[in-house]
Amino acid sequence: MAALSAGRAGLLRAQSLGAWRALGTSATLLQQAQAKSHRAEGTFQVTMLPGDGVGPELMHAVKEVFKAGNVPVIFDEHHLSEVQNTASEEKLDRVVDSMKESKVALIGKIHTPMEYKGDLASYDMRLRRKLDLFANVVHVKSLSGYQTRHNNLDLVIIREQTEGEYSSLEHESAKGVIECLKIITRAKSQRIAKFAFDYATKKGRAKVTAVHKANIMKLGDGLFLQCCKEVAELYPKIKFDTMIIDNCCMQLVQNPYQFDVLVMPNLYGNIVDNLAAGLVGGAGVVPGESYSAEYAVFEMGARHPFAQAVGRNIANPTAMLLSASNMLRHLNLEYHSNMISDAVKKVIKGGKVRTADMGGYSTSMDFTQAVIDALEVQ
Repeated sequence: MAALSAGRAGLLRAQSLGAWRALGTSATLLQQAQAKSHRAEGTFQVTMLPGDGVGPELMHAVKEVFKAGNVPVIFDEHHLSEVQNTASEEKLDRVVDSMKESKVALIGKIHTPMEYKGDLASYDMRLRRKLDLFANVVHVKSLSGYQTRHNNLDLVIIREQTEGEYSSLEHESAKGVIECLKIITRAKSQRIAKFAFDYATKKGRAKVTAVHKANIMKLGDGLFLQCCKEVAELYPKIKFDTMIIDNCCMQLVQNPYQFDVLVMPNLYGNIVDNLAAGLVGGAGVVPGESYSAEYAVFEMGARHPFAQAVGRNIANPTAMLLSASNMLRHLNLEYHSNMISDAVKKVIKGGKVRTADMGGYSTSMDFTQAVIDALEVQ
């Protein structure tokens, strides 16, 4: 840690080791040596997008905790909002340029208005496509000391998020008739299936469940399911099963312990992410992340702007702080990552400082300060 606190001036970029190098099985010794060298020599640049709603308040909490913990990260902050009319192609390009430099981002929810303004693809979707963030990972894990309907849960939802129902291909084929196209491709289905099995292998998980609706969408979801089955044959040590999406939702509520890793197309993943987050406390406590072959984006697992809480100092910083901790682990800053996650979990387990969504009366600032006080800085 002396090397980190010695104040060296060099600003390092998080190198392109493959954004999901921490999950993959093919990281080379050279890449590991580079990451270790960067950790010792200076500071990492990270792209920050506060987003809408309470996003800016949550990012403030992250910055305060990072400052208190002497975390060697410098944020390159950008603002992109359709709600506040600050979104444009020029600003989107600036974010992409920043990501090309940093390779890593921490983002809030970029809210998508329901009104049609001439472009079907939101800026949030366009950003994910430009970066090819094909894999969304949400680790749903119970927090010690916080009792919910189901306790001791530990499951992972992996969602393909570059095609499916969110392909932005809609048109009025006849007056009063709208066609909305769902796109499923073999290449992207195989890619997300392989990602899920690689994740299970890397993390020591025992089972992967492919979630689908192939009984009705026989060609589209049928192709996704077939790709998952083909990939599963390459991983004989990982148990594989399948489940129809409607049954999956019921089973998650009745007996979520049967699940380990779930992989699914875009829309199903969006729904199941939120359902599963509700099992352990809601959107305020579950972190998430998205990966491409080159970039890694860390965010809340259930993406909600929580606009009704803006300026009221009541939003729960837990999910964003845990996402920031996961980001630090991705950057090989294990000490700082553990320091922050341990502090957050210590505050929650203590039960004295809790925001309203967790049944308490503490403010966002109260919670943030409690985490800062719990940091064990060496």
